[in-house]
Amino acid sequence: MDEKIKEQVAKNPLTKEESKAQFVEVTEMLGLKHSFNFDEAWEVGEEIRKRKEFRSKINELEQAIASVEGTTGAAAHNKNPVKHTFAGGCYIREIYNPAHELIVTKIHKKEHPFFLMKGEMSILTEEGIQTIKAPYQGVTKPGTKRAIYTHEECVFTTVHATDSITIEDVEEEVICTKYEDLPLGSDPLEALKKINLKQE
Repeated sequence: MDEKIKEQVAKNPLTKEESKAQFVEVTEMLGLKHSFNFDEAWEVGEEIRKRKEFRSKINELEQAIASVEGTTGAAAHNKNPVKHTFAGGCYIREIYNPAHELIVTKIHKKEHPFFLMKGEMSILTEEGIQTIKAPYQGVTKPGTKRAIYTHEECVFTTVHATDSITIEDVEEEVICTKYEDLPLGSDPLEALKKINLKQE
């Protein structure tokens, strides 16, 4: 039964109403009791689908940007200079971004604060879109990957608690390029998939 439903979801997804009817029918047929109701299960499923779609689309965007000459490597670093500072068990990274630039970031492995010191930008993440204007402070959650559009010249600063003393070691510790490389238990999508929707 489980495999049949998985195949159906992949090949011919049902509407919410059809899914609810199926949920009720299978629950009654198998005599199940759930610690969740249909609407809760549907919301979790929708959130999982939304996050998977975002990840697919942002990877496509990143590849499209990278295919344009001058948007990666030394050319990108020259347009977006970075100041690196180590102080008191922290690594501070300050990056300048010119106006009207579209940027896709790496994936963040750890929670850390960020500060928009100058400018205005729109940020798209799995959580949605947000426009922020300096001065602004926020917190980056593990698993965050951003698409950023700078409306003005921006200065964006992040602070990372670390024992590392080289930029290369800090980057290895705090960012990755694939969601599969996130530390165990830090991927919000995997956490959603494991939400306690067990049968009683």
